[in-house]
Amino acid sequence: MYQISNIYGITAIAVIGGGLFGFDISSMSAILPTQQYRCYFNQGPHGPPFTGPDEPCSGPKPNVQGGITAAMPGGSFIGALVSGYLTDKLGRKKAIQIGCAIWIIGSIISCASVNIGMLIVGRFINGISVGICSAQVPVYVSELAPPSKRGRVVGSQQWAITWGILIMYYISYGCSFLDGSPAFRVPWGLQMIPAVILTIGLMFLPESPRWLARHDRWEETNAVLTLVHGKGDPNSPFVKLEMDEIRQQIEFERQNADVSVKELFHPRMLNRLHIGIFTQIWSQLTGMNVMMYYITYVFGMAGLTGNINLVASSIQYIINVLMTIPALLYMDRWGRRPMFVIGATLMATWMFANAGLMASYGHAAPPGGLNNVAEQSWEIGGAPARAVIACTYLFVASYAPTWGPASWVYPPEIFPLRIRGKAVALTTSCNWIFNFALSYFVPPAFVNIQWKVYLVFGVFCAAMAVHTFFLFPETAGKTLEDVEEMFLVGVPAWKTKVDYSNSRRAEQGQLDMEKAPHVERHEVAEVKV
Repeated sequence: MYQISNIYGITAIAVIGGGLFGFDISSMSAILPTQQYRCYFNQGPHGPPFTGPDEPCSGPKPNVQGGITAAMPGGSFIGALVSGYLTDKLGRKKAIQIGCAIWIIGSIISCASVNIGMLIVGRFINGISVGICSAQVPVYVSELAPPSKRGRVVGSQQWAITWGILIMYYISYGCSFLDGSPAFRVPWGLQMIPAVILTIGLMFLPESPRWLARHDRWEETNAVLTLVHGKGDPNSPFVKLEMDEIRQQIEFERQNADVSVKELFHPRMLNRLHIGIFTQIWSQLTGMNVMMYYITYVFGMAGLTGNINLVASSIQYIINVLMTIPALLYMDRWGRRPMFVIGATLMATWMFANAGLMASYGHAAPPGGLNNVAEQSWEIGGAPARAVIACTYLFVASYAPTWGPASWVYPPEIFPLRIRGKAVALTTSCNWIFNFALSYFVPPAFVNIQWKVYLVFGVFCAAMAVHTFFLFPETAGKTLEDVEEMFLVGVPAWKTKVDYSNSRRAEQGQLDMEKAPHVERHEVAEVKV
């Protein structure tokens, strides 16, 4: 069967898996404020059933809505954990295809939901799919990409998420003009389409060469490297260099390591495990996904209602898409560390600014919240309200080119091949369990601590800026095998730098094979083991 050889073509298909997460985020955020949704699943004093677009229904209770939203990341936590086993046994491609099949099942259940319980089950099943795809798509793409393009192509997962958010948001917005349950059933049904496209597209993609090598399928490994990196030339210097490094790495691992989940908790691996886990935890504690899910609540507090709220909310999704582009183009030159530290500092600034504006110029909303929405329990108007909206946009513009793509790129880079699938599955599961907690926590938090929600996330952003500066080493421009050496040698994080120029020269065959910038695995082992 024909296989796509261009790394950007491979990436364009693979990262549709990230788009599934984006579809879920905006299908919920755009539907939350609509009367069709709020009346159909109403738990307040004004319904059910749905009787018309002007019915003043209050929708699910805040803690129940938190549970509905959190069902997806709850399932993603399970899916991410399971994905490590699936990907190591079946391969990266098959694991992602299984995720697509699960997504279709979950979407059917969500689309057909007749009560809150059925909706939660459908979203939980969708979450299992997102967990599998979000954990293994970055692994798959990182193992295929050349070092100088790895950040760009793995970061494309985040760009796919932003496109998924934007596309589904406008689909959901358009469907909000439909009467009754089709206003939310149509978007939840249409979100199956990307999974079908991804399932078919994966048939035309090669398997990960490093997974093939791990299973002693060396001829296929060489064929994939020749296809993707050698432009059809099996004698390409860069193909030979990669084959040599992969052989050495696997030989070293088999001689010196017991490949199991227990190895993740070995003293030599704990530092990397802590870095990978906190990369994913911090990406949630920035507050970005909260802003995506519940942006209509935030703008409701700032005085925006109805279609004006929905349109204003969509602007941040456009900003998210556009501001991710610079990172895709330049993150392999910038490096990962500046993206983490500068991004966290900027986000802390906007969160603290919003907290100050809300505290100084806002006041508690009437009992029951604004527009009968309990979560909109704080109110701010005039110029300060416009400043809150501006800071929210600036927050998104700070996250999109920094933590958004970098948090997906970084974990697959820092773990050795023998445990990469399981390690990334574990770190991604931490992302989803925190997503679950925050999705459940935020609606009642808006009711109970109001503007202080911004203060909480501002403190988290400040803490992650310090943490990443001192403990997160640079991986940009290095081969995955060179990153392994860096950790074994124990170079302090703040002394590591981007190796972009050397990696580009190696890919172009301009470095002598014997002088290429890498150290023999067994020599490194003797230093640290």
